[in-house]
Amino acid sequence: MRPLDPRLLRRARAARIYLALTVALGWATAALVLAQALLLARAITEIFHGGAALADLSGSLGLLLGIALLRAAVAWVQESAAHASAASVKRELREAVLAHAVRLGPAWLAGERSAELAVLATRGLDGLDPYLARYLPQLVLSVVVPLTVLVAVGLRDPLSALILLVTLPLVPMFGALVGWATERAQARRWTELQRLAGYFLDLVRGLPTLKVFGRSRGQLRGIREQGEAYRRTTMAVLRVSFVSSLTLELLATISVALVAVTIGVRLVAGGLGLEAGLAVLLLAPEAYLPLRLSAQHFHASQEGLSAAGRVLEILETPPPAAGDASPPELTRTQIHVEDVAVARPDRPALAPVRFSVAPGETVALVGPNGAGKSTLLAVLLGFLRPTSGRVVLEADGRRVDLAEVDLERWRAHVAWVPQAPHLFAGTVAENVRVARPDASEEDVRRALEAVGADFVEELPEGLATVLGERGAGVSEG
Repeated sequence: MRPLDPRLLRRARAARIYLALTVALGWATAALVLAQALLLARAITEIFHGGAALADLSGSLGLLLGIALLRAAVAWVQESAAHASAASVKRELREAVLAHAVRLGPAWLAGERSAELAVLATRGLDGLDPYLARYLPQLVLSVVVPLTVLVAVGLRDPLSALILLVTLPLVPMFGALVGWATERAQARRWTELQRLAGYFLDLVRGLPTLKVFGRSRGQLRGIREQGEAYRRTTMAVLRVSFVSSLTLELLATISVALVAVTIGVRLVAGGLGLEAGLAVLLLAPEAYLPLRLSAQHFHASQEGLSAAGRVLEILETPPPAAGDASPPELTRTQIHVEDVAVARPDRPALAPVRFSVAPGETVALVGPNGAGKSTLLAVLLGFLRPTSGRVVLEADGRRVDLAEVDLERWRAHVAWVPQAPHLFAGTVAENVRVARPDASEEDVRRALEAVGADFVEELPEGLATVLGERGAGVSEG
């Protein structure tokens, strides 16, 4: 992901608002920096050349105090807006990626690791805080402040402006070179973190089986190896960060020293006025400061940028094409499976199959493991597009291809009990309402009675009984 990726601005409205506010605050900061340097240079000149006492400078000192307070206020507004915006952007991206994952369906999720997605949507996006609160404001200031300082210095001392013009581009140039190395190191670190999270989740899920076979302690070595790999990649990122900070600080210091030396020589020779020289000396460090800080905060924001880049990749994954036709009433619908086949990249998942199901008819799909039973059901639910063939719905003389049907409305008529039912952490009523959040309490009771789960009424809390993760507390049957 680029430092200022247009995709992020398109996907998160809060990011657009925050960027506009950051630009406005950047110009305000640049104006305050310029005013503060010029006022301070004039005050010092009046003291040394004009013999002015502190009482004579009360107006200038008051203005300097006011500017300092304004800079503090701008910084406070920037900080407050950054944290509020970061929270909004993370919320928008989390909601967007979860909603899009649902649209992509089980076929896409089957190729992803749930632990990696969980880390991405939680810890990963939390890494956007340094990006929005630190890096993005400094990135804007890195453009606004140096340009403002360059113009102000050029009006007072063209030679110093020339030095700034030559040396200022060196800072982002070296920063970009180091940034590429940081980006690669951070990408490796992010991969190791996802791998560690996936390994740990698989280990926790399989812990009962490992305990039964006496292999639980043997997995400690694997955890240590994954943790060590993550530690090594983290240290690699820190090494690059420290080296880059040293390089940029040294470059900025030498550049300011060049300006200071030329000013000092000309002040001694009488070729430059004291006020102009002091103003340039005060402004020169301010020109390099946002460039140095943006490079410094770039490293801290890389984890969040890597996660946001992966989120944007997911959001740009096109969901399965779906139609908008209204599905027929299922009680009068005959389902025709016409030579439906599904092929995986490495093997066929479902050989061509043809059959029909009449209204009220019960059909059992029988076959060995890997024959494609679950794949065929995924096709009937619209989660998977067949490689060849089609599913046709026929009712009242009307035939419609399932590919042309609004899948949300189609699934509203379908009841599905998966091979491995999943109960979510929450109450019994909340689990029953997963498909129909607006279902009344009476609807929930009727649904439980229909599947023989009326024992829920005998539980101490009834429908309000809280289930643990994966339905801990009751049998999934």
